This record gives sequence, structure tokens and C-alpha cells, in this order.
Amino acid sequence: MTENSRPRSALVALSGGVDSTVAALLLQQQGLAVQGITLRLLPGAAGEATIAAAGRVAAELAIPFRVCDCVDDFERQVMTPFRRSYCQGRTPNPCVLCNRLFKFGLLLDEADRLGCDLLATGHYARLDQRQPDWPRVCRASDLRKDQSYFLFCLSSPQLARICFPLGDLTKEQVRQQARRFGLAAGDSGESQDVCFIPDNDYIRFVETDAASPPAGALVHVDGRVLGNHNGIHRYTVGQRRGLNLAWREPLYVVRLDPIANQVVVGERPLLLRETFEVTELVWNAPQSPEAFDDLCCQIRYRHQPVAARLQSSGPQQVRVQLTAPQAGIAPGQAAVFYQGDTVLGGGFIL
Repeated sequence: MTENSRPRSALVALSGGVDSTVAALLLQQQGLAVQGITLRLLPGAAGEATIAAAGRVAAELAIPFRVCDCVDDFERQVMTPFRRSYCQGRTPNPCVLCNRLFKFGLLLDEADRLGCDLLATGHYARLDQRQPDWPRVCRASDLRKDQSYFLFCLSSPQLARICFPLGDLTKEQVRQQARRFGLAAGDSGESQDVCFIPDNDYIRFVETDAASPPAGALVHVDGRVLGNHNGIHRYTVGQRRGLNLAWREPLYVVRLDPIANQVVVGERPLLLRETFEVTELVWNAPQSPEAFDDLCCQIRYRHQPVAARLQSSGPQQVRVQLTAPQAGIAPGQAAVFYQGDTVLGGGFIL
């Protein structure tokens, strides 16, 4: 990289927490002109609290700060589809959708509008830029905090404009940096998994929609009706707790049938699958998915990846063949494909 091509400015997505705070601090220390921005995603007190916390960070760092109001768009493009997916018997991942549309979609547009060379966030991930035409997301050094799973949706042009300053740091090192410079965020708590469900009560959130699914039958895979359920949105594939069924051995949710309005249950071996389809595929390699014989597939955030082969099965769709059967392969969840620590692509389980 020549001196003239080095980035000179960065727009940093601030949440008010320690991660985005230290991301901005590190870029300042590298000599970049840093600006802060916060997305107002939620109405009322929750949205105002995030803005106030981010504003305090910007004031501590003495950087320009602005707010982008996305409340209506976020409700329409993330929260409403989240409710709808649960009511259709799927297990959605709203963080992937938010990253694609807002944190790395809208904010890259804002970076362009403001004339910033880079967009930076506090995600724990790294970038492999050894091939300039094919920058790729890699796992963070701190595997306990790694967030690369949620970033498969980013394209090569986007990744060429993004940086993750925390990729080589542990969480404790990030906190130490904040405390060293006397930043209030150094003692801030961890963020919740889904920002718009702070109490983690997905059922209550879905049921705020008057169109929540009705009660129906709990059915064994052999067709026997074993009981009733209070809406398929209350269940996910692999679930055992809350079935309240008397049976000779533990039962699990094997699949959800929104057309028949049934929760289908069975014994644990019936949960295991070796093949499944992935749609809305994002692929970030010049070779086709079939060309790789050293891929691993991760089927949920904390899942241990399993070796897999891919076969194209339609436009933006692949069939996944795992080398070992896995339980709890839930429609709607993201399946992400790694070569070592590098993300080559991903999509959503059908």
C-alpha cells in the first residue's frame, strides 16, 4: 500500500459500550481522523439510552458525532420479519440481517456521504486482505468472543472498506485499554444477544403481534397425537424442555409444520441429519463451492464446526453434506462455511 492510498479517515459505529469505544480509540492512535455515528434502532427510552451513551463516548474522545434515525426501517426490515419467521416455524437470526442492511449497508453509505475512507465497528473478527480482490472475514483471536459467524453476508467490495480494530485483542485487553485512558465504557456491561429483546423473552415479543399462531397438536413422527401446543412460535428444532409429554424416553422437537399447525416430536436419533439445503448463499471466493474439500460448516453461533462438502443445487443455493450427523439443524438459522479460520460464505438453512 502506498502512502497516498493509506486510509486517512474512519467512520466508527458507536454503541456506547467498551468495544466500539476502544475501536475508535485505536484508530485515533493510528492517526486517522475519526467520526462517530450511532443508529437509532429502537423507539423510546431504549433508543435514547444508546444515543446518550454513544454521545458520551464521542465527547470523551473529542470526535464529531451524529445520529442516524432508522426506527421505522428497522421495525419493517428486521423486527417484523423476525416475528413472521417464528410464526412460520423458522428460527431467524436478526443480527445477520441487521449487519447486512444497517451496520454495514446503511453505514457504508453514510461513510461515503461523509467522505470517510473506512467504516469501523467493535466486532470481534479479523480481515484477510492478502488477496486485494477477495478480502475475507476471519475468526477473531479471542475465539470466545468471535463474531465472524454473523458477518458472512458481507461482500468483497464492502470488506474492502471495513476494518475491525479489535480482531487481535481479547475482551480483557479491550477493557484494559479503556481503563488505561480513563474511558467510562471500560466498566460497561455486556450487550444482550438481540438488542430489541432485552429480557430475552422471544415468546412475549412475538406475541405482541396480533397474528401469533393459534394452538395446535403435538404429534409424534409416527403420526400419533400426544398433546397440544400453544403456538409453534414457542418451539424450535432440537428443543426438549417445555414439551410436558409422558413418554418412554426423552422427546425433542424434530420439525415444525406451520401448514398443519403441528409440532412434530421424536426421539433424539431422529434429530440427527447429515444433509440439508442452504439458500440465499453469499459466496466470497473465485472458485465454486464444489471446488473445496477442506470446508467446515457452523450451523449456529456456538456450534462446533463440522467438515462438509457443498454442491450447488440452484441459484444461490447449495446442498450441504456433513461428515458427521448433527442435531438441531433449524430452518432459518445461518449456516456459515469456513476454510480454517476464514469465512468463505454462508446462507440460511431451509
